[in-house]
Amino acid sequence: MNTTNTSTFLDANQLEYLSTHRPFYYVPAPSLLSSLPDHYFALAVPVIAYWVLSLFFHILDTSGWKWLDKYRIHDSEEVKTRNLVTRTQVVWAVIVQHTLQTALGLWWIEEAPGGDQVDHVANMLRLAPALETANKWVFGQDVGANLLATKGADGLYTLYWWAIPAAKFFLGMFIIDTYQYFLHRTIHMNSFLYRKFHSYHHRLYVPYAFGALYNHPLEGFFIDTLGALIAEAIGQMTTREAMFLFAVSTLKTVDDHCGYNLPWDPLQLFSPNNADYHDIHHQAIGFKSNFSQPFFIHWDVILGTRMTRKDIEERRRVQKEKQLKSQ
Repeated sequence: MNTTNTSTFLDANQLEYLSTHRPFYYVPAPSLLSSLPDHYFALAVPVIAYWVLSLFFHILDTSGWKWLDKYRIHDSEEVKTRNLVTRTQVVWAVIVQHTLQTALGLWWIEEAPGGDQVDHVANMLRLAPALETANKWVFGQDVGANLLATKGADGLYTLYWWAIPAAKFFLGMFIIDTYQYFLHRTIHMNSFLYRKFHSYHHRLYVPYAFGALYNHPLEGFFIDTLGALIAEAIGQMTTREAMFLFAVSTLKTVDDHCGYNLPWDPLQLFSPNNADYHDIHHQAIGFKSNFSQPFFIHWDVILGTRMTRKDIEERRRVQKEKQLKSQ
């Protein structure tokens, strides 16, 4: 343990606390899997997450369970008759995208120390001066000094193991949302880009889970794969932090295309950007709305491209009234 950066508020007991306490999610081994380095596992995780969750929803699709009907956004016949691409074509297209993103990942991602190979105490001590300054600025010289003397180690622990990783994760989500919103909107508004690239994805008029990444390979590369790597780079994420972001982003993308409005699905409770919200975008009436993906809807709200089921009902009501008046 390197203690050369020890701040004055940390006594021996507090240093001992930092040395011996770890959060529940911490894995001391250099790799999460003994047989696979973390930087390779990070590339496998989104692929595994994609197909596991897709398989779950495919089982629901083919189960024939009647109790699911009230949660389906579209009935099974619509999937068969309105989509312009076969399930086999979808599977092969997704395999191509996963191959391309894995190949890029092999070039991009680097092996880095993990677990106890990292000097976590030294990293926490580097944060001590900033914590000390912020604490005294908020609470004042005397109260702040007393607080640091009694709870300084707790503050550093929380900052290092919880606050900073959470901030990186939410920053990553914001970057992915921002990147995908503006590119997604651009390829809808530009007829050439839509016709040559994004129209592939909209051959699925009625989305289903494993069609989430059914894209033209170039679109998949620039929007999905590159966006995640940009978020990792800007957020300065560790391999395990990036792995978690990639997994959640993938699960959310699959869930947004699952075709079910499930009240108990945690990924649909996560934000208003859920399967029903994205399904509107796949319909003709919502073609130029609901561009946000995969996490939140703030850009749609801010820039006026949000459409809800109530908006659709209101639009149809107005159209019907106009038709009646014209008769």
